[in-house]
Amino acid sequence: APAPAPAPAPPPADAAENAGKSKSALKKEAKKAAKKEAKGGGAAQPSKPSISLEPPSGTRDFFPDEMRTRSWLFAKFRETARQMAFVEYDAPVLEHEELYKRKGGEEITEQMYNFVDKDGKAVALRPEMTPTLARMILSLGGKQLLPVKWFSIPQCWRFETVQRGRKREHFQWNMDIIGEKSIAAEVELLAAITTFFKSLGVTSADVGIKVNSRKVLSATLELYGITSDKFAEVCVIVDKLDKIGADAVIELLMEKEVSAEAAKKIVASLSLRSVEELEQLIGDASSEAVQDMRELFQQAEAYGFADFLYFDASVVRGLAYYTGIVFEGFDRKGELRAICGGGRYDKLLTLYDPSLPADVPACGFGFGDCVLMELLAEKGLLPELEPQIDFVVVAYNADMKYNALKVIALLRQAGYAVDLLLEPAKKVAKAFNYADRVHGKRVLFVAPDEWVAGKVRMKDLRTQDDSLKEVDLPFEGLVEELFKLKVVPVA
Repeated sequence: APAPAPAPAPPPADAAENAGKSKSALKKEAKKAAKKEAKGGGAAQPSKPSISLEPPSGTRDFFPDEMRTRSWLFAKFRETARQMAFVEYDAPVLEHEELYKRKGGEEITEQMYNFVDKDGKAVALRPEMTPTLARMILSLGGKQLLPVKWFSIPQCWRFETVQRGRKREHFQWNMDIIGEKSIAAEVELLAAITTFFKSLGVTSADVGIKVNSRKVLSATLELYGITSDKFAEVCVIVDKLDKIGADAVIELLMEKEVSAEAAKKIVASLSLRSVEELEQLIGDASSEAVQDMRELFQQAEAYGFADFLYFDASVVRGLAYYTGIVFEGFDRKGELRAICGGGRYDKLLTLYDPSLPADVPACGFGFGDCVLMELLAEKGLLPELEPQIDFVVVAYNADMKYNALKVIALLRQAGYAVDLLLEPAKKVAKAFNYADRVHGKRVLFVAPDEWVAGKVRMKDLRTQDDSLKEVDLPFEGLVEELFKLKVVPVA
């Protein structure tokens, strides 16, 4: 007898599941399955941000803690400027590129963030503030009586290698005196720097200020037959001594057609460390370079900050426009980059406006925040800063929030810093936790029973006085009552 036919195989589970589904539904499911497989076999993958969460290289975010420290530092800058009778100015961070296109081989011209804007104008994010100041003074057309003492705290941008104390953006405290040709201007600027250091607790044992004069280098170059047309370029090269060493500086000088013998003598002259040594080299005690140095140190002695200063012939600064006294702040340990620097630039305004009848004397300094913050952190001189919140006002329930807003308006009008717990809180612990988190000093509760009695309840979270830890205060005359308790707004 013939073998019985085999029983038909049961349909696959998927087929049984898909029975009765439309073709479009099946296609959608197939697409979903393919996507899951592409993402890793169907396993759930953690989502990632679609953007980088770091700021661009060499730049900084300032979160609230850092912002408090920055504001504290800027306040110190401004207080010193106020004491020295300087007035503040500011200008756009976007500047005309042509202001920085100077001859002399300066690094700054190669480090600019520059571009052509949609109007076809060549512009740059300012790498320094001094040219902008010169432009602003010139824009007044002689209407501003000189001298002027101006200061600013601009953000500056340079595309350079990022390292300790050096970013691609930084804030820089600039102080300048325009219109004073005597050495008194430099002395006033150095007094400002040392006054600022002292206000932070930084002493002459921590930092020093190297002082020199471009006139010193000019006199030295004359001894070795270097013509004045090469002066700016030679200054820029000499400024690289600490970075590239004596042999490399000599080589660069020779590339500028300075003889090997003269180049070696120029580098050797940079080792001078006293005005007496300078006088011996130049051989003329009456020279302007020697007289400037002697007068500077005498005035510094009278002012009381001579202990910060010492003569160093190697300091010439890297900007081509300096013409006279130059100076540079440094940490005594020698671990950080220059803390600040500046000098005299009597020819910058006539460089921008050759029609001026004479050079306009000018000098100034720049004081970057990055190296300074490194120094203060190393010395343990950065303050522990917290938000200054006088009160956190808490409504007991939704009905009380309107009364809570009345309390807040009253206190803020009186100058108190007041935060609001945005959601009503019947539980005291929630209010206390929030107040601790935002560093609130006191909590004011606006609750039904107290409000009916015309009062609010204050709990002081920081006091050691038991009588002030919990007090009911009248809403009418609340500010007066607080002043009686010596609860005054945070300055």
